[in-house]
Order: sequence, then structure tokens, then C-alpha cells
Amino acid sequence: MPADDDRIATFTRDGLHFEVTDAGPADGEVVVLLHGFPTDRTGWDRVAERLHAAGLRTLAPDQRGYSPAARPAGRDAYRLEELVADVLALVDATGRERVHLVGHDWGGALAWLVAANHPDRIASLTVLSTPHPAAMSRAWRRGLEQKRKSWYMAAFQVPWVPERVVAATFTTLMARSGLPDPERSRYAARLAHADALTGPINWYRAAGRSHVGAHRVEVPTTYVWGSRDAFLGRTAAELTREHVGADYAFVELDAGHWLPETRDAEVATAVLDRVHPNPHTRRHPHP
Repeated sequence: MPADDDRIATFTRDGLHFEVTDAGPADGEVVVLLHGFPTDRTGWDRVAERLHAAGLRTLAPDQRGYSPAARPAGRDAYRLEELVADVLALVDATGRERVHLVGHDWGGALAWLVAANHPDRIASLTVLSTPHPAAMSRAWRRGLEQKRKSWYMAAFQVPWVPERVVAATFTTLMARSGLPDPERSRYAARLAHADALTGPINWYRAAGRSHVGAHRVEVPTTYVWGSRDAFLGRTAAELTREHVGADYAFVELDAGHWLPETRDAEVATAVLDRVHPNPHTRRHPHP
């Protein structure tokens, strides 16, 4: 087991350097926390504190396009296969054969793909807000619900303009979506600049150029969805069950999209119930 001086502050892949917050008991089971758009690793802080209290070690990276030394140029650098390989490089850096994986928003979409394509590296999966990619595609084809919620994905395909519009209206957009302060101010300080947003928006631009299969997931999985999510609808949420072949739990909250920031207690409980399904074998986080 790692000593405290073996903490991972950064990891490297293909010349890119990713910053990581590695905290909690050094010998605890490892939980990797993947943030979404347009946030960063600090969005997990309150969830992580609860997981530490239950004996788990957490690693939260700033992902490709977000970490200052991991912002390659060009949209192809943000294809899904590159993003999946980044996560596997972090798993390798832990020295563990398998980790527990948690993701929100784009981090959730990425977590589905990592678990589906590399089940040997993932002990359990907990995804917040984002349905399985195949369920998302099915919901998109079925009707207008998801199309209305996801209109911005098409808008993000335009070069140059989206990052400038989002940068100019960042705080207002985040407030309207339900993200509270101080989180939106903290994210704005880092990301509300056109140059800083190009990499994160390139995740959207590169998705259609990617070749990662959205296969059925065969690891124990919990999916947590807020019924008032402004971006992700009920149809895809309910279809997700059909794309998991292992033990599966669906947790519906009376909440919006920003679950790590606004519902940290429920998120931590969902992760712990997945990491240690038997409640008699784990410690509970402080309320």
C-alpha cells in the first residue's frame, strides 16, 4: 500500500501533465473521480471528504483540456480514445490493478466508456447525471425531449464562436443552470476565458470523430440522476438499465444537474453503497 509520500500530484501521458488531488487514507481502496464540463477537480471536494471519512482514498484529476499542462491543440487530440487512455494512465499510476470509478457529466460519459472497454481495470462504476452513451443515442432518436436539452452540443461544433460566447456569459449561464456560488465563481476564475475553453469544448467537437465502442457494461454499476436535470432527460436515464449486464442500481434524486456540488451527501452514499454493497462492512460518512 502507498505511503503518504507516494501521493500522486501529477501523472504524465504522451508528454501531457495532468494535475491530481490525491487525498484520504493512503491504504484505502482507490476511487477515481472524473469531473465534467465546465468544472474541474475541485467540484469533488465535498464528496471526497465524505469518502475519506469512510476510509477511501480519492484521486481527482483535472482532465485533458483543463489541466494547464495538458491542453493540446487540435480537436483530434480530444477524441474519446485519447480521453479513455488518459484515465487508464492514471489508474496505472496508482499501482492498483483495479479502481472504483466515479464520473459526472462528461466525466460520467467517459466513465461509461472506460468501464465498458476495460472492465478488468474497474472494480465498480458510479455515474452521476449522464446516461449510458447508447441510451443517450436511443433517446435522441426517439423524440424531442433529449434534442431540446442537448441543442448546445450542435452549437459547439462551430469553430471559435462557442468559446467566446460561453466565456462572455459564463457566470450567467451557470447560474441559470442551477450551479450555486461559490462553485460558479471558482470555475469562472479558471475557465471563463476563450483560450481556456477551447480544449473543453473540443471534447464535444471530437466525439463524432472517435472510435470507442459504447458497449454493454459488465461491472457493478450505480447510476444517479436528478429528475430536474436541465440537460439530460428521463428517457435516456430509464433506458440506461438495458446497457448494464452486472448488478445495477438506479438512484433518482429530486435535484438538478450539478450533483457533486449540490447533493454531496447522497452522492457519497451512492458511491459507498457501490464500493461496499454490504453496509456492515463499511464505515458511513459523517452527515
